[in-house]
Amino acid sequence: MSQSSLNRNPKICLIFATRGRAEILEHVVAFVDRQTVRPDLIIVSCVSDEDVGDLAAGPGLIVLKGKPGLTAQRNHALNHVPEDVDVVIFLDDDFLMHGAWISEVLKAFDSDPSIACVTGTVIADGIHGPGYSFEEGRAIVARAGYLPARMIVAPTGGPYGCNMAFRASSIAGLRFDERLVLYGWQEDRDFGGQIWNRGSLVVRINTALGVHLGVKRGRVSGCKLGYSQVINPLYLVKKRTMPLRPALDHVMRNVVSNMVRSVAPEPWIDRRGRLIGNLIGLWDFMRGRLTPERPETF
Repeated sequence: MSQSSLNRNPKICLIFATRGRAEILEHVVAFVDRQTVRPDLIIVSCVSDEDVGDLAAGPGLIVLKGKPGLTAQRNHALNHVPEDVDVVIFLDDDFLMHGAWISEVLKAFDSDPSIACVTGTVIADGIHGPGYSFEEGRAIVARAGYLPARMIVAPTGGPYGCNMAFRASSIAGLRFDERLVLYGWQEDRDFGGQIWNRGSLVVRINTALGVHLGVKRGRVSGCKLGYSQVINPLYLVKKRTMPLRPALDHVMRNVVSNMVRSVAPEPWIDRRGRLIGNLIGLWDFMRGRLTPERPETF
């Protein structure tokens, strides 16, 4: 489905869903000021006042409080996006953008009206290790220097939820699936799949760079996440927002990794808890139960 071209000066809304990371959130929001193209509005969707610390609402910044869960919090923010917004950006509360991130995303949208979603390139991802401090992440962004000389736009199976932008017209009426509770595992793939089903393009570009700090505070328990690692991809297959083979690859890769590494787990990952959650999820699947909301009861 072809989309209309962006306005010459597109209106941009940037959304953070956050909980339990007030200190890092304040740094990340302040880091947005380094953008060569700044958002017109920042929406912070949280659960309580403690989630935002000293961050105060004001011109260009809205703080919303609502029920917990990544998908619910993002939907709460979407419900407050002004109608005249052209581009909606979702960033994790621990993602640092290169100064040209937003401007490069706008170039990608302008290059092809059929592009509905753009996800950037993560040059360092703390999610795969103990994580980075804000100072470490800022230094990595600074060392990135100049952008690649040529933008490469490549179709992707789904955006990476820590940094993704959408043409507002392409997501009219769409919402994140709130059955994907808590950490919302694969909620980005599901949202991108809804766009694919509408006939629009989801792409990755090499010039929108950033660092995902991978902060460990505020994450869900290993057992809950392990359950989601199994059930959520299979649930998305049933919804037709994720093909069967990638879903099975996700499930098997996570189960095998948790099984092997539970013998000598990394200090920052609850491998044994994840493995227990994996096994509960597999048992539920074999019994015909695709219940991604079940971790709320653990």
